[in-house]
Amino acid sequence: MQYIVHEDPVGRAESNYIAQADLAPFDLDGQIEQLWLQPEDNGTYAVACIPFMTYGLALGDRVRLSPEARVVEVAQASGHRVLRTLLRPSTDAERLGRSISLIKNSIKESGLLSEWHGEHFVAIDVPPGTDLSPLLALLQREVDEAGAFWEWADAMPFSIARS
Repeated sequence: MQYIVHEDPVGRAESNYIAQADLAPFDLDGQIEQLWLQPEDNGTYAVACIPFMTYGLALGDRVRLSPEARVVEVAQASGHRVLRTLLRPSTDAERLGRSISLIKNSIKESGLLSEWHGEHFVAIDVPPGTDLSPLLALLQREVDEAGAFWEWADAMPFSIARS
C-alpha cells in the first residue's frame, strides 16, 4: 500500500484528525491519501488540507467517516476547487527551477493557498470567485513548453466505489 501524505497541510491545527481516502475508485489501486480534517460539532469533519489525489474533495468540504476512519461521503461542499499541476521532471534543472519559482510566485500573488507533494506536484486551493487568469496562463505555457499537466480535482465526483 502506498500512502500519499501531506507534510505541511494548510489547515494544520492542534485538534486535527487524520483519515484516509481510498484512491482505487479513481484508478489509483494500492494507494491511500491521508487527509487532515478538523472535527465539527455535528459529527462531520472539515477538510483541512488540499487533496493531492482524491477527486471531488476540496479544502473546507465537510465529510463523513466510516468507523475505520475512511472518508465515505461529502456532507457539504465548501465551494472551493482544487487545481492540481504536475511538472515533468527535466534534465534542464535551471528551467525546472525557474518554472517552480514562477508558479510559487503566481500562487502567492494571487493570494491562494497551496501544498506541494515533492517538487513536481502542487495542489492549489481556489476559493469561489477567484480570478485565475494569470496563473492559468502560466500553467498553459508550462503545458505547451515543458509538457506539464494540470486538472481540476472536481473532474470526477468523490466516490468510494469504482465507476
